[in-house]
Amino acid sequence: MGLLTSPMRSRFAFSCRLDYYPAHALVKIILRTSRILNLVLDNESAHEIAKRARGTPRIANHLLRWVRDYAQMRSGNKITKLVVEQALKMLAIDEMGLDEMDKKILEIMIDHYEGGPVGINTIAIATGEEPSTIEEVHEPYLIMQGFIKRTPRGREVTPLAYEHMGKN
Repeated sequence: MGLLTSPMRSRFAFSCRLDYYPAHALVKIILRTSRILNLVLDNESAHEIAKRARGTPRIANHLLRWVRDYAQMRSGNKITKLVVEQALKMLAIDEMGLDEMDKKILEIMIDHYEGGPVGINTIAIATGEEPSTIEEVHEPYLIMQGFIKRTPRGREVTPLAYEHMGKN
């Protein structure tokens, strides 16, 4: 919205904003998708997928399909909470929904820059990722979960990030 000029914004009578889904809503979506895919999935397994889905139904459904594929190959098509945990561990998605790049960003900020402040371009060079990808894909979730904060001097990790990464 902020990139539109005021005259252009005024042409729209209604504006809305999308927000992340809470875990309980994602559980319902995952259970519905599991029925469509003819999967037997209990609430506990669905909740485990939901809490790692970053508040996004599309990601939840992708994770469910990955778990299904994993279960077909490794557990005789039986999906339990343990199978979900093993499948998502194989993707390097932890219990907070952080993937490899999220953890790499936090590790670099903690280990190389003493938790910050550090600029986005420096993080991008250190991780080998584009600054725009970090800003648009990884940073919003890390901020929403309380792992990093943006300051006028740069990005800083929070005590929660140190705790989560085991770097107390």
